[in-house]
Amino acid sequence: MVVIRLARFGTTHSPKYRITVADSRRPLTGKFIEVLGHYNPFPRGKDQGLVCDMEKYNAWVQKGAQPSGRVKSLVKKLS
Repeated sequence: MVVIRLARFGTTHSPKYRITVADSRRPLTGKFIEVLGHYNPFPRGKDQGLVCDMEKYNAWVQKGAQPSGRVKSLVKKLS
């Protein structure tokens, strides 16, 4: 099954996340199919907190990809 989920990167006390499309059997930080955007829970200065390519997101959902709960709530903020 293909899922849309968050993959963590960044440093120890400064997390950042990529919104990725991946196979559900892969580890969270493993290989992914495509990056749709990124999420920074603690933006500083001119940094953007949430960036997502909605055209790609909607295309993957139409193809049958299942977004995680957290990704659904983040995308709802963009709408």
